[in-house]
Amino acid sequence: MRITVLTGAGISAESGLATFRAVDGLWENHRIEDVATPQGFAADPALVHRFYNMRRATAAGARPNAAHHALVDLARHHDLTLVTQNVDSLHEQAGSTDVIHMHGALTGALCAACGHRWPAPLEMRPDDPCPACARPATRPDIVWFGETPFHLDRIWDALDRTELFAAIGTSGNVHPAAGFARHARRRGAECLELNLENSANARDFHRRIVGPASRTVPEWVASLKRG
Repeated sequence: MRITVLTGAGISAESGLATFRAVDGLWENHRIEDVATPQGFAADPALVHRFYNMRRATAAGARPNAAHHALVDLARHHDLTLVTQNVDSLHEQAGSTDVIHMHGALTGALCAACGHRWPAPLEMRPDDPCPACARPATRPDIVWFGETPFHLDRIWDALDRTELFAAIGTSGNVHPAAGFARHARRRGAECLELNLENSANARDFHRRIVGPASRTVPEWVASLKRG
């Protein structure tokens, strides 16, 4: 079966990574405009780098949970396209390969001047030179608000062909990912939501499984294996 899975912050929350919209979340003491927009980076690159250095250090100490491992097992039995809105590497740590990071990754660095990419060190600074052009234009390889997500052509193609679309731990508030279920449904796919509560786009799903991802995802994967 062709399956496309979209994961959001909810799958990483149980590994200790705070969600974007949580009351006690990672972003609480920072305005989005200051740390997650191109304008914020232009105004105060040192602040943005400090913020992402902190996120990178926190993510480096996190470990995948049962939901991440279950998706590795799913890929062994089905034709799986795994898309994540998360910028951590928990899917890869669990053993998933070819993960589509539509919002970038904390492990990546990007030159804002020439577009060169390279592995990010744990600590990044505004005056870090680009390895390719030597200009001090280093930024995190993250899709900020107002920027276009990565790999959209590949994602839409997978949604066109998928037989089952599952969204795990997503809020349904961030576009274009919030439109994936509706698109897949129109193309004839069954759409399933696994979440702690209904997402903002809950009406786009045929059915939902409510509960923590570390429990619901392994149970769902096991049910698919049973047929």
